Amino acid sequence: MEEKRKIEVGFLVFPKVQQLDLAGPFEVLASWPGARVRLVWKSREPVVSATGLVLTPDLTFDDCPQFDVICVPGGSGVNPLLADEKTLAFLRRQAEAARFVTSVCTGALVLGAAGLLVGKRATTHWASHHLLARFGAEPVHARVVRDGRLVTGGGVTAGIDFALSLLAGIAGKAIAEAVQLNLEYAPAPPFDAGDPETAPKAVRDAVRNRLAPVISERERLVAEAAKRLGLSRSASAPSSAD
Repeated sequence: MEEKRKIEVGFLVFPKVQQLDLAGPFEVLASWPGARVRLVWKSREPVVSATGLVLTPDLTFDDCPQFDVICVPGGSGVNPLLADEKTLAFLRRQAEAARFVTSVCTGALVLGAAGLLVGKRATTHWASHHLLARFGAEPVHARVVRDGRLVTGGGVTAGIDFALSLLAGIAGKAIAEAVQLNLEYAPAPPFDAGDPETAPKAVRDAVRNRLAPVISERERLVAEAAKRLGLSRSASAPSSAD
């Protein structure tokens, strides 16, 4: 009997990627035997994540297959990608035939810069959530948002929720639940500080202040990317990620 083809999953990896944006969903999807999960970048040279973990791409933009699932994680390294035409063109090509076009955290902004969020419901990290509308998206405050072929996850740890939801859509709820159990994913955080609505004000202010330089630069880059795409703040036309 002919072996069933594995689902090809590609995660964009890049300098200063937030490694948990990538590692969480990678672990979930790679735990299913029906998927082959790869890391893709411009070259196969190792890249260093935002927190110092060294990651080695499996494939380059030029030698990778058409992915069934393409995923863009976030991190401080997202900012340069907002004006990186080689990366944006790669994502647009992949999005044409991918079964799912996806992101975790601020990776959604890279999809936006590629013109793939227009007219779509989407989410991202809370500190960059206000930037989604500049790319013609409808911002939604949720851990996971699906709009047709587009699936976006919220900030960092939401990548696990995102991947389990995506896996359920591809392979069925029972398989996703089995992976969740195997990973013992049963969150019980010691503090109720994982959301700006519940975090103490002092904590929230400290995090906002620490992120302020990155967000300021990101706002400028997003505005420039939206201008290149010819998008106004009220853009709402359908995108190629339908």
